[in-house]
Amino acid sequence: MEEDHKTDKGPPPPYPHRPPPSGTRIPLQLNSAFPDLAHTNKPPCYDADGFSPVFIGSAIFQRSVHPCKIAPHLPIPCRVPYGSAEVEHDGRYDLLPFDPVTMEWVPTSHGRIPHNRDPVAGGYEENGQHLYHALGRVNGTWVPGKTGEHLDGCNVAFGGGEHIIRNDYEILCWRSAYLRGEK
Repeated sequence: MEEDHKTDKGPPPPYPHRPPPSGTRIPLQLNSAFPDLAHTNKPPCYDADGFSPVFIGSAIFQRSVHPCKIAPHLPIPCRVPYGSAEVEHDGRYDLLPFDPVTMEWVPTSHGRIPHNRDPVAGGYEENGQHLYHALGRVNGTWVPGKTGEHLDGCNVAFGGGEHIIRNDYEILCWRSAYLRGEK
């Protein structure tokens, strides 16, 4: 057997680093202390007041996981678009820190996953259909929500209701360079 030999040709080539399909998350509950910006990173958007931060996350249900918005200034921070309503979720939810180095918002419409893009997993329906994080605009305000090929759009919770945006919303995807190990 031949012995391995080290060379002075520099470091080994970079190996692609694939993140977990849903990213690294912070588990929270209704009574949890909200983590600071060092852990959450900068919020991807702000509420209609232009000041209150709104984060992205996933609400854990008994048989499904749904992308949601997390608004720490509200009495029940986790809000899920579901059944034509803005559902206040008081169970476990996971905050996904938005990292602009590894993630980006990509324009799309009608539940489509943009060509050659890898969306960040946001959850799944009871029947197993995939759900992804999305941002839709309601009255000029960007609102986190969910999308999926079966939804034909982006569903967001805002103002007590579920709003469905069919065109011109954004889906959260991994940056292609990051997935190739180019950071």
